[in-house]
Amino acid sequence: MRSKRIKKTMANIPSAFIVFLLGVVLAFIRKPAVVKDIKFGPSSMEVVQLTSHAWKQGFIKGTIPQLPLSILNSVIAVCKLSSDLFPGKELSATSVSITVGLMNLVGCWFGAIPCCHGAGGLAGQYKFGGRSGGCVAILGVAELVLGLVLGTFLVRILDWFPVGILGVLLLFAGIELAMTCRDTNSKGECFVMLICTAVSLVGSSAALGFVCGMVVHFLLKLRLYLFK
Repeated sequence: MRSKRIKKTMANIPSAFIVFLLGVVLAFIRKPAVVKDIKFGPSSMEVVQLTSHAWKQGFIKGTIPQLPLSILNSVIAVCKLSSDLFPGKELSATSVSITVGLMNLVGCWFGAIPCCHGAGGLAGQYKFGGRSGGCVAILGVAELVLGLVLGTFLVRILDWFPVGILGVLLLFAGIELAMTCRDTNSKGECFVMLICTAVSLVGSSAALGFVCGMVVHFLLKLRLYLFK
């Protein structure tokens, strides 16, 4: 009876969590000296003074190039993936856009890097067992605790995290994300998807891939309209 309970408990533990713990152990094995330098306590926080020049440069060099990618990956793709993974629980683009904006408006004053939801993160959480908002809440609490307990020392630990293990986690998240193309039921839709992907990779620009995909999609629709 006890062995059955242990097996059931082990089966309920997300595989990604076990893999992550293995990576942390390997990080300490690769750099044992890190243990001696452990410092506990949160890092000091300062409010960043943003000048008008910083706002201007951030808007030109950050907002404009990032905006197409954020709209596609953080809003449109997240809403579409959410409806595929959780039928009947529609997510509005307005609510997602507002939460992304609020995250960045609050975080920028404390030196945070730009943040978003991301379809890849949603696919990864779903692939490794996340099925409710509770798992995201637990993840957020865990990250807050780690940040308060270890501070900047946590970054040093993650610097030695094996890239191979991280690659495996990203691989499975990518496979789950790619599986959403199963509802692509026409050659035209597949062609548009391939054009977007190919141009984005070759041109190193998601915006360029998006524009080319929209143009091809419009031309295919125009072709069907003319033939009809």
